Amino acid sequence: MEEKVLILDFGGQYDQLIARRVRECAVYCEVMPWQTSLKEIEAFRPAAIIFTGGPHSVYAPGAPDVDPGVFALGVPILGICYGCQLLAARLGGEVSPARESTAREYGKTETAFSLDCPLFRGLPEKSVTWMSHGDFISRLPASFRAAARSEVCPTAAICDEVRRFYGVQFHPEVRHTEYGTAILRNFLYEICGFHGAWTMGSYRERAVKELREKIGGGRVLLALSGGVDSSVCAALLAEAVEAQLTCVFVDHGLLRKNEGDEVASAFAGRGAKFVRVNAEERFLKKLSRVQQPESKRKRIGEEFIRVFEEESQKLGRMDYLAQGTIYPDVIESGLGSSAVIKSHHNVGGLPDTVDFREIVEPLRLLFKDEVRQLGRELGLPESLVSRQPFPGPGLAIRVIGPVTKEKLETLREADAIFREELEKAGLGASTAQYFAVLTNLRSVGVMGDGRSYDRAVALRAVETEDFMTADWARLPYEVLDRVSVRIVNEVSGVNRVLYDITSKPPATVEYE
Repeated sequence: MEEKVLILDFGGQYDQLIARRVRECAVYCEVMPWQTSLKEIEAFRPAAIIFTGGPHSVYAPGAPDVDPGVFALGVPILGICYGCQLLAARLGGEVSPARESTAREYGKTETAFSLDCPLFRGLPEKSVTWMSHGDFISRLPASFRAAARSEVCPTAAICDEVRRFYGVQFHPEVRHTEYGTAILRNFLYEICGFHGAWTMGSYRERAVKELREKIGGGRVLLALSGGVDSSVCAALLAEAVEAQLTCVFVDHGLLRKNEGDEVASAFAGRGAKFVRVNAEERFLKKLSRVQQPESKRKRIGEEFIRVFEEESQKLGRMDYLAQGTIYPDVIESGLGSSAVIKSHHNVGGLPDTVDFREIVEPLRLLFKDEVRQLGRELGLPESLVSRQPFPGPGLAIRVIGPVTKEKLETLREADAIFREELEKAGLGASTAQYFAVLTNLRSVGVMGDGRSYDRAVALRAVETEDFMTADWARLPYEVLDRVSVRIVNEVSGVNRVLYDITSKPPATVEYE
């Protein structure tokens, strides 16, 4: 049987993390809503199933449930938090509400493991796990035994080794659980018997073959933004269909220093047709005197569509529209009855107004780290593959207030210095996102022997795993000092440098 894990989503906040951790163990998985029918589950042919956490009580009216036929598929099952309680309740056990002082746990919790359970093989007898539950398993199903406990919860983990059914009351997918990845790896390798066949090398070969079969002799159009996702999508399609692909790169003049040229260079000689549209003046005209961030975003998005449509009409009939949709876009846009975190413009099918046969999304099942690795497999330069996250509206939302060409040039220089110094200090890989912002603040300064009244640049650097929350990065003072000195000395019109020490929440990562 193919090494595939089905993750049934019961509405938990960490469901995407579970999938990422499984993929990090070199095992392929997909997330599906709990309402997925048994017939659809059987068609997927999973070699193992994971039940996720969720906010409900298993006995609450309308609580997420699972088709009993899942337990008869003969594959290993791992239940996490709510999934663990559901596993116990549906197989004859009992789940009870925890009183304040008994079995209710939130946050870091010392947990003791039964090391004879294969789920905890190779772990220390005790370590910290991340708990988040108000109910607990008060009576085990027949054939199950307790495999872990905490001070107040006697059933922190349960197991039935014969049927290969396991459950943990804590969350192994979050980093706060010290040996969480080891526990998931034990499930995948020790219990399921997987070998770890999921690599970006194998995905590349399969994807190229499938794209050639799907597209045939058709023509493909891709809006290339220069970001990681669209660039890797373009490189993969170029390998598959070469000159049948046309990439339209709308250069709106809102990119970071030298990025437009770097994108053009990366796609020279790849066989695909590359069209670079210099639309800086159009975008700056649309942004003149615009103060509000949301208005900036809307104007940029609308103008991008107009430019892309105009260029598309010049190219003649196209059969397929390619998009760099990735798996988090799909998950965040909602699975089944799960909450929509944020809607994505590139998820939801082919718009009625677009004259294409079909949408092609070759990265639709990949996480961002997998997209980056695929880019390396395809030979894209590391400067592009490891590019810092960058908002769609570009530098327009890092210039506070109205956007002008002069402000953009000032910001590009300051931002380039900040990024260069962090890279030189070896901090680039360990800091999730870092950039400069041109504030609308002017202040008095002393430059040489004269008084100045110039702009202030704010530096922003954060550490995060999922960007849903983020903490400000504790950068060394020496690095911040070098950045400040260089920006003030080298960037005209700036006499003050600030460092943002606000986490998310209450702030967001971006300023606008």
